[in-house]
Amino acid sequence: QVQLMESGGGSVQTGGSLRLSCAASGSIFSFNYMGWYRQPPGNQRELVARIFRWGSSLYADSVKGRFTISKDLAKNTIYLQMNSLKPEDTAVYFCTAETPSNEAYWGQGTQVTVSS
Repeated sequence: QVQLMESGGGSVQTGGSLRLSCAASGSIFSFNYMGWYRQPPGNQRELVARIFRWGSSLYADSVKGRFTISKDLAKNTIYLQMNSLKPEDTAVYFCTAETPSNEAYWGQGTQVTVSS
């Protein structure tokens, strides 16, 4: 069983920055990937970014150039640095991880609100 705990959400104005963290309950070294999804109000959950075991990453087109995903294996933590935030980035952000046995785990989510 893997537990994921997000932190770092909050309220900012347009153009501001936030850094989200997701701490896992154990080693993340062997995970197929970890990532961030978000669910805007009244909408479905959508992919934001993923970082894979060997360090490669992918991003949703809407956040490319503004968001950066990274990981710290020593801290069993991934991060999402979010810059140039827009009101449309407002959502609950969820951390996810996929284990080598292809089991998926999710955190409880953290709210990000961007005001204009």
